[in-house]
Amino acid sequence: MLSRAGWVVSCLVWCVAGCATAPATGGTEPFTEQAKAGGQLYVDHCAECHGNAGQGTDKAPRVVGLKEGALPLDPPASREHRKTQFKTVMDVAGFAVKNMPPPEPGSLKEEDYWRILAFDLKANGIDLGDKHLDASLAQTLTIPR
Repeated sequence: MLSRAGWVVSCLVWCVAGCATAPATGGTEPFTEQAKAGGQLYVDHCAECHGNAGQGTDKAPRVVGLKEGALPLDPPASREHRKTQFKTVMDVAGFAVKNMPPPEPGSLKEEDYWRILAFDLKANGIDLGDKHLDASLAQTLTIPR
């Protein structure tokens, strides 16, 4: 039996590999609502390492400020865990589920990962309006460089 993290990663990988429909992600709340809910989740699970405004700390890189180097395409040479490129939002989602939050990667509910990612995207100036951020949409969204 797969662990929760294994199950979520498997769903994400399965969808990226070309599924016709995305696995259920726990709802259809619009992006704006996902981002709003993601703000508190970010504070609870991410801010300690990534900074209260996503600016990065000595523990983890910045996740807000694309022009300042957040979510770079190529993993920095000094990174221990990230070995893949961040071309799409789905790339970031897959990495986050597999590696965040330490020390219990994959421990959040799937919809909470999407909410935190929505919050991060909105903080980076990306607004998807009434769309619902999930695996099928994330694989179509290229991170602006």
